[in-house]
Amino acid sequence: MQRLFTLVLVVCLWLGFAPAASADVAGLVPCKDSAAFNERLDLRVQDLEKRLDLYKAGSTPAEALKGQIANTQRRFDGYSNLLCGAEGLPHLITDGRLDHAGEFVLPGLLFLYLAGWLGWAGRSYLMVTRKSDQPEYNEIQINVPLAIKSFATALLWPLAAVKETLTGELQEKDSNITVSPR
Repeated sequence: MQRLFTLVLVVCLWLGFAPAASADVAGLVPCKDSAAFNERLDLRVQDLEKRLDLYKAGSTPAEALKGQIANTQRRFDGYSNLLCGAEGLPHLITDGRLDHAGEFVLPGLLFLYLAGWLGWAGRSYLMVTRKSDQPEYNEIQINVPLAIKSFATALLWPLAAVKETLTGELQEKDSNITVSPR
């Protein structure tokens, strides 16, 4: 009975594992080679050109539409290096390959830096206002010069975090943490 259970478990696991799919094999092609992507570009530009025909050449709306056409073509040129699906839309590849790092890794790191900057600035602002004579008032009415100073000093927050981690300022001492008696 035990051998039968082991055999059934092995077969289920073996059948349950799927081979890793590669995005290049999954029907994605470079957008510049995708007919649907180029069709989307042509339709968008044709739509803007139809609207352009409604205005006199050199007028303000006509110049705005010409700029919009140029922006549309520039945007599609930027997307042409990505991989597109059958519908002609770009897909983000997040499988860890370095040739796709610009699609997800770099924007992700920038997001983490900006979120950390905002958090570190708020933390430093609250730590300074905690020591003032009216800390609650400084949380309700923002002290703008102090907030600007906090944002400026928080630009180098990764270095400050490493420094505070190494000196032990970032963590509370074990003696100050309450432990349930249970």
